[in-house]
Amino acid sequence: MATSLLLSSPLSPHSHFPTKRRTVAPKITLSIHPNKIKFTSQYLRIHPKIHAGASEIGETAAAADEEGGLVGEDSAEFDLTKQKITSWVYFTGVLGIVLFVLDVVWIDNSTGFGKSFVDAVYSVSGSHEVAMFMLTLIFAAIHSGLASFRDQGEKLIGERAFRVLFAGTSLPLAVSTVVYFINHRYDGVQLWQLQSVPGLHEVLWLANFISFFFLYPSTFNLLEVAAVDKPKMHLWETGIMRITRHPQMVGQVIWCLAHTIWIGNSVAVAASIGLIGHHLFGVWNGDRRLATRYGDTFETVKSRTSVLPFAAILDGRQKLPKDYYKEFIRLPYLTITALTLGAYFAHPLMQAASFRLHW
Repeated sequence: MATSLLLSSPLSPHSHFPTKRRTVAPKITLSIHPNKIKFTSQYLRIHPKIHAGASEIGETAAAADEEGGLVGEDSAEFDLTKQKITSWVYFTGVLGIVLFVLDVVWIDNSTGFGKSFVDAVYSVSGSHEVAMFMLTLIFAAIHSGLASFRDQGEKLIGERAFRVLFAGTSLPLAVSTVVYFINHRYDGVQLWQLQSVPGLHEVLWLANFISFFFLYPSTFNLLEVAAVDKPKMHLWETGIMRITRHPQMVGQVIWCLAHTIWIGNSVAVAASIGLIGHHLFGVWNGDRRLATRYGDTFETVKSRTSVLPFAAILDGRQKLPKDYYKEFIRLPYLTITALTLGAYFAHPLMQAASFRLHW
């Protein structure tokens, strides 16, 4: 019943407006064609000056909340009435084809190149720690490198083709890194052993569970991820972005710390150093790319958000709406909850599948 209500009536963090008209302090400059956006609130205040760099943000960029005008997008929003069955059928087909190709070209040891790639990386040093770090570094270089050239790539071959190139290159490397970690997580030098500490498992499990709620909002746009819809570079501002402007980095740090404390060996430390370093670079690189794409509009978002969780809230730059919790009671976060619980209980299956690859 609760899910049905969420789907039929998507909750918005801007559903309650003050009874007194207020002028939004920051001036909002948008490039929006009058026929492509509808303003429904009598309390909305938009500066009439046009700013070309924000034209892709959409309706939510023009919305206003109790504390100030939003210039970014509303994250994790899902409106069932806007979904097309054909798009999701197409998505299912694309997903099936991608998984089939990934299995044949990379995962299957009889036909794929995954094992040869992992063996080659390991042969460089013969050390699981070094191999773990190198696999992470190779993935980070390709993933962040392609992301850095996204603007040029999309102009050259188009948004959908670049997304296929990006995913087709990053996904096999990510699978190799994850499988290697699962298979060799206990092969390193034991640095500490805390698994017998009462209550530690529960604390770390909770931390790991929370880490998945820091997924970057663009991850929720599955139709764009699969290039069914035209991929866009989004400027998110609500939900988890109010807590930290780089939630994926924060979530990765939490995940790494939880697993490293539990496993307590050199392979886990090597994996954590590589992953955390990659995401710290992503903080700088992500801000740079958004500044290039959105200019002053991004600077507005940057001025009222923070990299360090809760910092902007504590120093008063970020004002949470009274109904802030509604920004999380949405289908994407309910899905993340179910998938995270499912992944935990499926750990034995994941470990068995990884071991059979002998990577």
